Amino acid sequence: MGWLWAIIVGFVLGLLAKAILPGKQHSPLWLITIFGIIGAIVGNSLAGAFGIQETPGIDWGRHALQIVAALVVVGLGDMLYMSVRGKKQRA
Repeated sequence: MGWLWAIIVGFVLGLLAKAILPGKQHSPLWLITIFGIIGAIVGNSLAGAFGIQETPGIDWGRHALQIVAALVVVGLGDMLYMSVRGKKQRA
């Protein structure tokens, strides 16, 4: 069940990041989901480093770090995807 939750959370985080970022992202949905999973992992790691990984109640700090990390990963990942895709179309 852990992998299923990782995919669901990654999907939601990826879509949130895609909706928040300005402009159009050209990455396919499966790649946005992977970027969201990576953002969740990075956000959890940052929360652990800041000491806010597990708090009583809803972990708003951890969730905020996950969204910020997903924004960065989706933005950078989409730029990388477009640079690789652009090179393939020119060849």
